[in-house]
Amino acid sequence: MDFPWEAGSATGVGSYPGTDSAEALRVVLGELPGLPHLPELPERGPGADMIGRTAGLLIDLAVRVEPSGWRFSDRPGRDTRRSHDHLVRDLDVLEELAGGHDGPFKIQVCGPWTLAAGIELRHGDRALKDPGAVRDLTASLAEGVARHVADVRRRLPHAEILLQIDEPGLPAALAGTVPTASGFSRLRAIEAPIAEEGLRQIIEASDAFPIVHCCAPNVPYGLLRGAGAKAISADLSLVPKRDDDAVGETIDAGVGLLLGVVPGTDVPLPRLQATAAPVRELWRRLGFPIARLGEQVVITPSCGLAGASPAYVRAALKRCRETARTLHEAPDA
Repeated sequence: MDFPWEAGSATGVGSYPGTDSAEALRVVLGELPGLPHLPELPERGPGADMIGRTAGLLIDLAVRVEPSGWRFSDRPGRDTRRSHDHLVRDLDVLEELAGGHDGPFKIQVCGPWTLAAGIELRHGDRALKDPGAVRDLTASLAEGVARHVADVRRRLPHAEILLQIDEPGLPAALAGTVPTASGFSRLRAIEAPIAEEGLRQIIEASDAFPIVHCCAPNVPYGLLRGAGAKAISADLSLVPKRDDDAVGETIDAGVGLLLGVVPGTDVPLPRLQATAAPVRELWRRLGFPIARLGEQVVITPSCGLAGASPAYVRAALKRCRETARTLHEAPDA
């Protein structure tokens, strides 16, 4: 197996508290030197949130903020510009602080299905309701993400870029449980082959190591592998034993796992071995060689850290790093 990270690696999921992008990146570079990533700061407001940040990457599609949330608009306005400005500022900071980074580096974008569920059409329905709108959105996103990856690669010329596609809304889209804009009914389920093709478009356009993150129950492991994901990121506390076969097939296929094991909000952290125990238990239950654990698994927080305190963020990232190291160096402990 050939992964872009070193054995015993840890990383973050994406979001951080606060509004200072330079300080957030310094924390990431300090606590996660083996696999740092670009922090996202939704506390800055619209355009820094997951939906708005990625909507700012869309080509020839503009968005604006309405009381109900994000909605497509006829032309770019202040909300689209604000999304662009946040991202450009973050990338300028990235180039300044990490321009010489020569290892793997992860960036995150919202995937097409979660994005389509999070943006309304001009008349108010969710874009997910309209297959034509979803096709246009996916094509625009694929082009925008490709440009974004190229921009990051230009700013980090010695790094290997990992692209994390965030799809927390994909299981609901597949199950037909996404509410309509009014909330009184549910949108029709998206067929699995269509969902897979949409993700494939983004992955194939990006020219980066593709990871799909889904911090929700019922992660569609087979679909994500079929779309081209080379690693899958999930909250381990939401992975039930009934998913063992699907997880085992994913491991057997040589796909990496980014497993969230450290809570994303302030809690007293247990001892190190208690944090590592669920990962060891999963690996042993599935019967894979223990020596592969540290190579194939990356340790992360359970989800983003935007709701955590700055002190807890440092402690959580340190715990991720320590857990990854002990799982690699002492997998049988």
